[in-house]
Amino acid sequence: MYSPRRSCHRRIYRLHSTVALGVLTVLIAAASHAAAATIRVPQDHNTIQAGIDAASSGDVVVVDAGTYKERIHLKPGITVRSTGDDRKGKLGLQRAETTIIDGNVAGATAPGVTMDEDATLDGFSVTGIGQYDEERWKKHHATQGEEQAKEPIGAPGTAGIAVLGVTRCTVTNNIVHHIGYTGIGITGAKGKHVSPHIFRNVTYRNMGGGIGSMRGSTAIIEENICFENFYAGIGHEDANPLVINNTCYKNVRAGIGISEGACPTVRGNKCYHNRRAGIGVRTEATTSPIVEDNDCYENDMAGIGAREDATPIIRHNRCYKNAMAGIGCRTKACPLIEHNECYENGMAGIGCRTEAEPVIRHNRCHDNEMAGIGSQLGARPVIVSNECFGNLMAGVGTETEAVAVIRGNKCYNNLMAGIGSRTGARPIIEGNFCYDNVLAGIGSEDGSIPVIRNNQCVKNGQAGIGTQTGARALIVENECRENTLAGIGVREEASAVIIENKCIENKTVAIGVRNASNAYVAKNELVRTGGMPPMIAIREDSSAVVIDNTIKGGGVAGVMVQGTAMISGNQFQGNGPRGGPGPPNFAAWIHGGSTVSFSDNRTDRWRHALFASGAKQVRATGNTASHFLRVAIVVDKSEKPAHVFGNVAISDNSDDEAVKLGGPQGVVGENSRKGPDRKTKANEAGATGTR
Repeated sequence: MYSPRRSCHRRIYRLHSTVALGVLTVLIAAASHAAAATIRVPQDHNTIQAGIDAASSGDVVVVDAGTYKERIHLKPGITVRSTGDDRKGKLGLQRAETTIIDGNVAGATAPGVTMDEDATLDGFSVTGIGQYDEERWKKHHATQGEEQAKEPIGAPGTAGIAVLGVTRCTVTNNIVHHIGYTGIGITGAKGKHVSPHIFRNVTYRNMGGGIGSMRGSTAIIEENICFENFYAGIGHEDANPLVINNTCYKNVRAGIGISEGACPTVRGNKCYHNRRAGIGVRTEATTSPIVEDNDCYENDMAGIGAREDATPIIRHNRCYKNAMAGIGCRTKACPLIEHNECYENGMAGIGCRTEAEPVIRHNRCHDNEMAGIGSQLGARPVIVSNECFGNLMAGVGTETEAVAVIRGNKCYNNLMAGIGSRTGARPIIEGNFCYDNVLAGIGSEDGSIPVIRNNQCVKNGQAGIGTQTGARALIVENECRENTLAGIGVREEASAVIIENKCIENKTVAIGVRNASNAYVAKNELVRTGGMPPMIAIREDSSAVVIDNTIKGGGVAGVMVQGTAMISGNQFQGNGPRGGPGPPNFAAWIHGGSTVSFSDNRTDRWRHALFASGAKQVRATGNTASHFLRVAIVVDKSEKPAHVFGNVAISDNSDDEAVKLGGPQGVVGENSRKGPDRKTKANEAGATGTR
């Protein structure tokens, strides 16, 4: 199967082979021209072009400081160099600042400098080509280039320095500025590896990009400084250059822009203070660069951005203090984002939206103004094995119908949830470790529909796992330990299926359901050695099905019900029945106005297996209680007849009773106490049968 990314990378490998061959060829050529001539301008010839015309391959044309009103075309194998040493000036080398090629010549249409095979241009300022428009530059700089025409990098125009289909040449130590088009333009040719070395130049205030590589170019673009250009500092269209160790800042668009099928390797660059992204990747799926080990900071949009079907590899970069995301992707982009560090950005550390499908793995995202990693608006990221901490919102956040796979991440010390979902998001959240977050370890709200499976949520400021405001969560096989509020909380019209979780030593409740919410709670292990709150709390206007759970610990109740509950098949293991005055100590505590079915449960070491007072309706059937205090089941003053049938109290005290009822009674019978001799004593209320 054809892979655009693989194809681009093959082209890059061919580039490296071509470069090696080129170096060998240059060495051979150098040996053959040991007696090369030096031609001086203006001593030998009045113009640079006249000196070039008089030169042969291997010759050097040395040009004194001054301004030369001309446009020049180099010949194969010659070097054109300014006089002087390599002392630094204000922008570049002093000799480049003082040796100027001014192409503002009436009627001229050629580039300021046109390169040729094996030629070198070293140490000139090139300007005056085309029309620089200061007012237009200021307008688009102020608007971050939003109103610019979306011209491709290779749109027609005349460059300051042009490399047109030249296999090898060197452009070094030049300053190219105030050009009406691209500062240095490199154009490939069919069937040729166009691989010039663009080295240590300065390009600024050009009306195109600072450096443009297009149409199959495989240039080496190294250690250049590109700033305040009208488009990107360095731009690529359908080209595969090596772009290393450049500095790009204050450009109207990206520091480095990559589009239209370009597959460059972009490594070791610094991109900062650009009006848009530090590095921007866009257009079709064949745009598949490798973007690695760059520093992108303080840009007015993202540090690195990908959009419009692009498929970059973005790895080992540092993106910080950008106005928007550290790394952002949108509009169906499919980047691989791995091993980056994104911090102190104005939005997410890594953000994806509008149907983007990134793979985000092994990144560190911390201290960002929003989420460490965020997805929204239908994005479909795979978020794996990242570390997110200290962010002002969630460590990992999904919203607005995003469909994310969030697996194996470590999220801690975030000012909201470790992992959060809201507004219709549908994430799969599994195998994550969320601890010491200010709010929940994992939180869902506002109609989100998460699957939360096999996570660890420890010592969070609120719930280990929290579901609220209309969210619908499947919560399976998680471990929630030592959280300040609930192990698992469901509130504000939310619903949850809670199965096979471990809630251990949470400071308030193991599971809480409140504010018109509902929950299905089955096969969980709930443990707390101390504390007063109930293990499970079902508050007013809420409902729950509580089935086959193991509940170990103390407090006022194993299950406290103020709403509606079906409680069946659970094991309640208390710390010992508490007698005398003080807080309640009931396996099931049923409050006034509640409706409860309590069946087939086993309780041990609680004051009462069930205590109900003023409930709307109580049904207690088939329960077994041991180590209780005087009465196993107490139902008093229920609004509707109580159904209490087939319950067993295990006690060696002949004065203990299975059931004590007060108020209207329905089906009441076959309740008994079993003593050590296995004989039974019928409860007096049970003996009354049906009323």
